[in-house]
Amino acid sequence: MGKKLNIVQILPLLITFLLVGNHAKITMSPAPQPQPPNNTLPMNGSTPGSLHPQDCLPKCTYRCSNTQYRKPCMFFCQKCCATCLCVPPGTYGNKQLCPCYNNWKTKRGGPKCP
Repeated sequence: MGKKLNIVQILPLLITFLLVGNHAKITMSPAPQPQPPNNTLPMNGSTPGSLHPQDCLPKCTYRCSNTQYRKPCMFFCQKCCATCLCVPPGTYGNKQLCPCYNNWKTKRGGPKCP
């Protein structure tokens, strides 16, 4: 009689386990998504605060490499870099990547940073 009592007690647990086990869902991880292509522009130092002051000279040298107004470009680029600690990638544009550099204006409202 003791064995029948144990089977009677275990049977509802076994049935519950089987019912719950049938409702389990198997989920698979999503397939890896393709990565966007790398730009040819150097991105290091283009986010606010990502540069050290000693990194400003090489970044500004590259930034001002295609302008005919090299001295003023270098002066203002280094001033902006020292304050913002970032320089946008490339030789022109891309200022949206460095908001401090982009939003610094002259007294007349023009862009301060090249």
